[in-house]
Amino acid sequence: MENTIKVILADDHEIVRNGIRLLLETEEDIEVVGEASNGEEAIEVVRKLRPDLLIVDIRMPVLNGIDTTARIKKEFSDTKVLVLSMHDDEEYIIKSIDCGADGYLLKDTNKPEFVKAIHSTMEGHKYFSGDISDILVNHYLSAKKSPSADETSDNASDYQLTKRERQILHMIYNGFSNKAIADELQKSVRTVETHRFNIMKKLGVGNIAELLHKVGNDTSLKKEIGV
Repeated sequence: MENTIKVILADDHEIVRNGIRLLLETEEDIEVVGEASNGEEAIEVVRKLRPDLLIVDIRMPVLNGIDTTARIKKEFSDTKVLVLSMHDDEEYIIKSIDCGADGYLLKDTNKPEFVKAIHSTMEGHKYFSGDISDILVNHYLSAKKSPSADETSDNASDYQLTKRERQILHMIYNGFSNKAIADELQKSVRTVETHRFNIMKKLGVGNIAELLHKVGNDTSLKKEIGV
């Protein structure tokens, strides 16, 4: 079909790629022409097939979705990139945009919005779901009120926790279970578990006891998460 949108899917979970492919196959003007399970593979597939659109996850092995986006936009400026992720962390969203992403959707989005996002990005627009748009607005409003980097550098920790990770670490330290955190943030338990794993990895600890000990003995970290 003329004017068919040629798409490549990049996600390290085959079952996710299969689901997206099945969903898009019902659209007459969208064709999935290739797949990749990591960022480096995605770049090679894009180089070979020259698609109109790359749909990419954030968390992938070898090369993550943010760095993949940056390289794709640098080498193949005509290829649109739509991030499809389970992560609604402000830092991930902002970094994706800074690297040139044409849109950002959460994986719980419905089919009509997903298809709308694809068409919108192909028309040259930026597309962000409602939740993502709210996060962006809040980020830029907060940035106007925030002190300069020089004023805050003395208070910054070396762990590079995202805003969501700081929020969840605060709750863990105050005794919240994964389910309680999920209920409070209106997220799935699996999402909270993923955040907890990332927090523990960044802090270099192997279990909750070590995590609590780490926070309790690190004044700058306690200050960062507000405990």
